[in-house]
Amino acid sequence: MLARIGVASLDELFADIPAAQRLEGLLDLPHGASEMAVERQLGALAQRNVASGSVPFFCGAGAYRHHVPASVDHLIQRSEFLTSYTPYQPEITQGTLQYLFEFQTQVAALTGMEVANASMYDGSTAAAEAVLMAHRLTKRHKAVLSGGLHPHYAETIRTLSHMAGADARLLPADPQADEDIMAQIDAETSCVVVQSPDVFGNLRDLRAIAARAHAQGALLIAVFTEVMALGLIEPPGAMGADIVAGEGQSIGNGLNFGGPYVGLMATRQNFVRQMPGRLCGETVDAEGRRGFVLTLSTREQHIRRDKATSNICTNSGLCALAFTIHMSLLGAKGLRQVALVNHARAVALAKKLGALAGVEVINQSFFNEFAVRVAGDARVLVERLATAGVLAGVPYARLAPQAGLDDILLIAVTETSSDDDADALVAALAGALPC
Repeated sequence: MLARIGVASLDELFADIPAAQRLEGLLDLPHGASEMAVERQLGALAQRNVASGSVPFFCGAGAYRHHVPASVDHLIQRSEFLTSYTPYQPEITQGTLQYLFEFQTQVAALTGMEVANASMYDGSTAAAEAVLMAHRLTKRHKAVLSGGLHPHYAETIRTLSHMAGADARLLPADPQADEDIMAQIDAETSCVVVQSPDVFGNLRDLRAIAARAHAQGALLIAVFTEVMALGLIEPPGAMGADIVAGEGQSIGNGLNFGGPYVGLMATRQNFVRQMPGRLCGETVDAEGRRGFVLTLSTREQHIRRDKATSNICTNSGLCALAFTIHMSLLGAKGLRQVALVNHARAVALAKKLGALAGVEVINQSFFNEFAVRVAGDARVLVERLATAGVLAGVPYARLAPQAGLDDILLIAVTETSSDDDADALVAALAGALPC
């Protein structure tokens, strides 16, 4: 195999993986153990975890705890859904095509865009695919990334851009969103990537950025990690976004230990040919009955690799179905009501925390997640509060240790957070912070 692909050794095969990320030697694990011994050991490790529903929980930063109705899990576990896979003979699988069509409709409505695909792997790879899509559309290869972009999303974009021979320039992180991103957009820019709400929770007005990008022949990619926010804030399509990409986990999908999740992507009709993934359409059969077809498929599983727009082939169909069922149960009115509860509870908690000595709420605007500056290292503080039975949030330094923002703590509040939970966090922080 090495000879066939023209590689001299296994080390050369893995040369693109940074040396610091490679293991030297074998892991320190026993060579073998009985089944009971393994179960006992894994059980002991599992008991060290603190489940999100067992204590006051304020973690977010791209993965959010929301209430998922029991009917969602009940329906997606029906055998015709649970065992289905990518429809390689699509017109035979009318049920799968129909729910993907409904999923696309919901995503397009949420984002304010004309067309959505079905679907992407997760939010970070959807954002990276959006950047590569912009490069194909503009015939340019420079992306400008806002410093408010989630660091994991930025790293995913930079990794794929590096392998594609493109340039991704990340602005410094700024918790108060004071960056002058428009000054970075020039005639060589393919796209500008802005997250709203950003990783610090700030809501961003995209209109001026969109105008500047379009004046330079570039595209605006709007990113989100908390899709629930789209039930309350103005959709990015209405603010001039050309491509919208983000994470849909908040609707229909639990935290699930970090995955699987479901990436969302939507764009304008005239860009559809360069959109990765696949597109389900509605039609009628020879007898005039409603039916569904696979209208567009640009994944390399379906067409020649050199013609494909993407080789990330997992479309997270079951997670997309969970999203669709939950959205159908909520409707537009229900989604807005849940979003309002999220915002109101976050505002109430921010006011309580802002009154504490040693805590500064940074944001001027936010949806259900905001950033606070604490006295000392936020990582140490979070560990201290976890020992006291409160999961206080995500230290920004865990996402981007190199940014020098060790005192920034990201706090997310959803409809699952009670008043008692909020009071427990306030009391725990008051007791843990230095006087």
